[in-house]
Amino acid sequence: MATLAQQTSAPAAFKVATTPEGAVAISYKTLVNEPLSLTASIEKAFGSQPDTLGIIIVQDLPSTYLSARKRLLKLAYKFASLDEATRERFADQKSRYSFGWSHGKEIMNGKPDILKGSYYANPVFDEPSVSPILRETYPEYYGKNIWPSEDIRDVLGFEQAFKDLGRFVFKVGTELAVACQPFASAYLSDSSLSLSELIRSSQTAKARLLHYFPPSADAPLPAEDEPIDSWCGFHLDHSLLTGLCSAMYLKAPEGQGEPTVVQSPSASSGLYIRTRGGDLSKVSIPTDCLAFQTGEALELATAGKLRATPHCVRVGAAPDAERVSRETFALFMQPNTDQQLSTKENFGQFSKRIFDEHYGEATM
Repeated sequence: MATLAQQTSAPAAFKVATTPEGAVAISYKTLVNEPLSLTASIEKAFGSQPDTLGIIIVQDLPSTYLSARKRLLKLAYKFASLDEATRERFADQKSRYSFGWSHGKEIMNGKPDILKGSYYANPVFDEPSVSPILRETYPEYYGKNIWPSEDIRDVLGFEQAFKDLGRFVFKVGTELAVACQPFASAYLSDSSLSLSELIRSSQTAKARLLHYFPPSADAPLPAEDEPIDSWCGFHLDHSLLTGLCSAMYLKAPEGQGEPTVVQSPSASSGLYIRTRGGDLSKVSIPTDCLAFQTGEALELATAGKLRATPHCVRVGAAPDAERVSRETFALFMQPNTDQQLSTKENFGQFSKRIFDEHYGEATM
């Protein structure tokens, strides 16, 4: 089957648009209708120039996205507000906490990360169809989704909300991969690979619903004069592409009731990226947009020519921050475990190495 790079030439390129912070922005309508017209934008977003951020903003999304985002992020708050014993019912040690609930298990900057809790699931496949050997070898990817049980009334609809948002981000991500193909083909070690097919045919997609807890005595927020990555160090995703939603800040009620959506409590809160040239840049994702950044699997598959995006998230201190949480959602789009990334490693072997760094070596 011919790759996009081998098909008809692209239409005349559109002008590259950027956000005020310099992130490349594209229209979803153009992405769907004229993907090959976006090559210049893709090059600017993911290339190797010193000012390249490694992230792209997708605008003009269908209106259903906003409601799906709001629904799930509020459920993230409600799940994290359950008592610890209830939350831990949905943790899965066998998968190294890669399915269900995870809090304080991941090592960042040499210490357990207790500032945030995560809920992991594959929004595309509830239970991947793979051999028993693969399932046993890679429980981090080929395990079965774990969902909150229906007896937990506070989070009714959690599973459907997670799948609705995850599958939407996955759909946009595969469409973006089509637009990336002419650019990626020039750098992939195996130029016959189709980036969109690697993602579309994979059973390893993993979504991470994130809740950043308000500060406490055990988990204080970094002071404003501390380094940007003083709590959660700069790191690389180990995906091909990662889809990111804009964060939602929720202020807890003083008594019973629903949380209130508020502005970020601190101007320093948000996503920080190091450009290809090493400069630090804060990147905002508008509420009605999605962002996508490059991961380390793509870097390996291109022998380092397309670099992964170093990033961290900072939740800055503020006078009223002790009642404000941060909710967000990320989708890691990656190949199947047997996909060769380099002469030395396939994706499964590479992933094991990364999991060992953050969770310790598997004992199975």
